[in-house]
Amino acid sequence: MAFLLAVAAGLPASGQSMSPMRGEVTSFADAFAVRVYPANPYDHRIRVEVRVYDQDFAPVAAQIQPPEFTLGGQASRPVLVIVPFDGAVSRKVRICTESVPFPGRQTQIRAQICGKFLARRI
Repeated sequence: MAFLLAVAAGLPASGQSMSPMRGEVTSFADAFAVRVYPANPYDHRIRVEVRVYDQDFAPVAAQIQPPEFTLGGQASRPVLVIVPFDGAVSRKVRICTESVPFPGRQTQIRAQICGKFLARRI
């Protein structure tokens, strides 16, 4: 039993990813844009949703293109996120990539990975 745990502990862990994971943006407009790249490290396809939250994880009304898609194994793709300042001079948001389980599958785990972004309006 101890041998089995030692072998399992030595296996590399992989999970869904997104880049960049943090960033600072300067904007002259009433909104700012961030391009993120969700990635699927697995050999099978996954369904992905991109969502935007404030620093306290309350949902933020943002334009996301595309907001949902299927990502093939070992693939990534760009997603454009446009967030309004809503009258503020600066805004901190979390852009999150969430994998959504396919209906009818035994595994129903919903993974989430988030990046932190700070935007300043000039």
